[in-house]
Amino acid sequence: MDNRPIGVYDSGFGGLSVWRELRRLLPNESLIYLGDGKNCPYGGRSREEITRLATEAVERLVREGVKMVVVGCNTATTAAISTLRSRWEAMPIVGLEPAVKPACLTTQTGRIAVLATEHSLRSDMFLSTAARYAEGVEVIKCVGEGFVDIVERGEDRSEEAYESVCRVVEPLLGMGIDKIVLGCTHYPFLRSHIERVVAGHGIDVIDSGEAVARRVEWLLNRYDIAAKGDNQPKYRFISFADDGYRASLEQRARGILKNLSKTNY
Repeated sequence: MDNRPIGVYDSGFGGLSVWRELRRLLPNESLIYLGDGKNCPYGGRSREEITRLATEAVERLVREGVKMVVVGCNTATTAAISTLRSRWEAMPIVGLEPAVKPACLTTQTGRIAVLATEHSLRSDMFLSTAARYAEGVEVIKCVGEGFVDIVERGEDRSEEAYESVCRVVEPLLGMGIDKIVLGCTHYPFLRSHIERVVAGHGIDVIDSGEAVARRVEWLLNRYDIAAKGDNQPKYRFISFADDGYRASLEQRARGILKNLSKTNY
């Protein structure tokens, strides 16, 4: 048993969608969330720069005393996960991949779409995953242009956000897809808009947050580092940006907790 916190890292607010699933599935675990903020978005940066930023983030979380790190950022995972695991071999580090496998295994039309950042869609990790599981399935790649910025500005519930989603998603409706995979942790905050656009078209929207939380649970048990059943969890938020950004992370997380209680999580 180990009551030290789990570290969760993202370029900004997006990883809170993973934080939400961890909080739901593992209510006894303390969490430290690091939202970079200062360097967000990552999608257009080079692999080398993203790796440097991710390394700095994990270094910070290690100094904070975490027992495990969840890289709650698809772009950072594709660019840096191998480097991070090599440097911190003794500590479990969980990354994110778009849920291509379940989408490919369950599609009925043989066509799926993956919404992600430009970097994620051209990464070796994504291309190898698609090649492994998409035999006989057409994978349509689509950049969620402007999605990260909308979530970072806290405008994900606005009509402007819906219009941005329409511009990206509507062209997919006539392509015969029946699955849309959300390949960036910012995108689940726009899920209601995406589902509104695809309503009536027989298209499922899939993200990987719940699967990541289950993987974390498995690793906690595997390494015998789960928190005690009577642990009183603590939640902290840190950032490389200013204190106003950190306060915004806390405010968004409070809203998530409020919604969790309403949905009987």
